[in-house]
Amino acid sequence: MESFVGRAVFIRTVTYHYTGRLVAESDTWLHLEDAAWIADSGRWSKALTTGELAEVEPYPDGIVRIARSAVVDMCEWQHEPPREVK
Repeated sequence: MESFVGRAVFIRTVTYHYTGRLVAESDTWLHLEDAAWIADSGRWSKALTTGELAEVEPYPDGIVRIARSAVVDMCEWQHEPPREVK
């Protein structure tokens, strides 16, 4: 299976959505930098193709860890991770 390490990703978990650059992964954690909590993606296909998201809450600089056990799906985000509140 191809790894997304080093790439921007969009992660959907059982409760929240996140964007960021995947910098490392383990059996239990995904480690993101330039991470943001995505409160509302808006139209999913539009978000994926244009990078436009309805609501964004960036984390401060640093590493954010997402539990792999909560991940529903993850895809490569073909845009820069959003860093502005929206």
